[in-house]
Formats: sequence, C-alpha cells, structure tokens
Amino acid sequence: MRMNLLDLIARQPAPEPWIEGEKIPWNEPAFSERMLREHLSQAHDLASRRSERIERHVEWIDRVLLGGNASAILDLGCGPGLYALRLNRRGHTVTGIDFSPASIAYARQQAAEAGAACEFVEADIRRAKVGVDRFDLAMLIFGEFNVFHPDDARAILRRVHEALTHDGVIVLEVHTLDAVRRTGEAATSWYGSNGGLFSPKPHLLLTENFWLPERQIAIERYFVIDAESGEVTRHAAAMQAYSEEQLRTLLSETGFAEVTIHPSLYGVDDVGQADFYVIVGKKDGRRTVDDGRQTTDVDDDGADNERLRKDVIQQALLFDGIPRAG
Repeated sequence: MRMNLLDLIARQPAPEPWIEGEKIPWNEPAFSERMLREHLSQAHDLASRRSERIERHVEWIDRVLLGGNASAILDLGCGPGLYALRLNRRGHTVTGIDFSPASIAYARQQAAEAGAACEFVEADIRRAKVGVDRFDLAMLIFGEFNVFHPDDARAILRRVHEALTHDGVIVLEVHTLDAVRRTGEAATSWYGSNGGLFSPKPHLLLTENFWLPERQIAIERYFVIDAESGEVTRHAAAMQAYSEEQLRTLLSETGFAEVTIHPSLYGVDDVGQADFYVIVGKKDGRRTVDDGRQTTDVDDDGADNERLRKDVIQQALLFDGIPRAG
C-alpha cells in the first residue's frame, strides 16, 4: 500500500491480522527477482535452506517417509525448486506450486536443463488445481503453513487430502508456538539501506510487531520509506501459531490419521532450525469431512460408498467456496 509520512504517523496502532496484508510481496515480479537471490544464497538459511541442509532433508523424506519408492510428490510453496529437483534425482516425479514468478521461472529453467520429471506451476496454493488421487506425498515446509488464515489453512488441508492417493502422506513443517510468539513480541526497529530486498533504491525500513496472545497470532508491519521522495510503502504479514495438539486435531478433522511429530526434517533435533518442527499424517481410509458445522465419516469400500464419498466432498468444498479440483 502506498502512503505518505502523515499516513505513517496516523497509522492504526493495532492492526487486524490478514487485513493490511497477508505476507510480504513474493508475487511481485521485481521483488521476486530480489528474493530469488536470497533463495539461492549459501550465506544464510533465511529465504531457503543452504544446499547441505536441503540434501539431508530430501534424504530423510525419500528414505523414511517414502521408503525409497519412486513416488509422485506435490511440493506446495516450492520456491525455486531446490527440494523438487533433488527429489526428482532420487526417482520421484514432482509438481511444485509457488506464486513467485522469478522462483518458478528459475525452477522451470533448471528442470529443462536437467531433463527432470518436474512440473512447476505459478499459482497461489490456495487456488491452484491439484487434482484428485494424484500424489503419494504432499509437502508444505519452512513454516509456510503458519502464514495462512486458519480458514485458508483448513481449506488447503482438505484440498491436499483430495489430491493424495488412498494412503498418501502429508508433511507439514511449522513454526513452533514460541517462535511465532517471539516474532510478535519483537521490538520495533529500523535501518537504512542503499538498496536491498524491499527496494533497489536508497530507503529506510521500519518494522513493528504485534502479538495477539488470545488468538496466538503474530503480525509484522514493514514501512519502506524512499529516501529521495519520502513515499512510504506498507507491507504486512501475519502468522498463526499452533500447539502440537491443535495441529493433531486439525489434521484429524481434515481426514488424516497416524499423525506423528518429528523435531525436524532430519528426523532428529536440528539445533540450527529449532524454531520449526514437523508433523506427518497419513490419508485416512475413512474420509472425514468437516464442513464447519458437523463431521461425517464415509467408508471408502464399495461403489455406492465411493459415490457417496465424492458427493460429501463436493458439498464440503462448495460450502467453502472452493471449486472441485480435477
């Protein structure tokens, strides 16, 4: 949002989450180009992980979650394809979805050069068509699940359930509740830059944070002040914190069973990534549909029950305002 300095002074003191913005502008072409440089950097693990850590994550997903069996994988929020391309090299076919144009362009170029069995789609994962019974594993990692409004997060899980095969697996890597709280409680700060992620021109960046303890939500506001014109651009992002028990319940309500918690994508503690943990669920043979009012279990066995299952799913998706995928 474009503002001036008077707007900045008169800003709302306590913003409502997801109203002023959902996240920083990953989907803006120029911003996504600058962000791509951070994704590919081997100096930090901020936008993406460094190669050594990614290799270990991919090895755990392949060996432990997939048993080394060639599988179809859905990588939601895939960025520049750093996980997808490595998983493909281990024999898996991968569909990656991300709404960053620069990241998707890079991933497609890398896949073409390698002849990789990967498809990369530029789309918002809340609205992308993912089909039905297509994938053996779906993954949404690096805390991206937390950035969605709870209604959107639940809808994503439902769509993933539809997209997975009958015994498919979902992998979520989420921020710990303490990590989200610390983000919300961080002190207001500012710095000056001759050009960086938020602008290629000289600017000041002011950041303020808010923690809503009753709702377990952190909000971040960014004000980018152009040094030459004084024009202010506002960005905002929100993160929903979840306890382990809340996530177990959410997965159960959206049709997943055999839920397990892991300290990291290594399968063991990762001191350098202590702000994250991993939750894995398996698509339940008895589809649980939560339409926000009641829960209906539908047995998958038999043609009549299969037709009933699809009818119930269709009704639930229409109730959410989501068109039937596939």
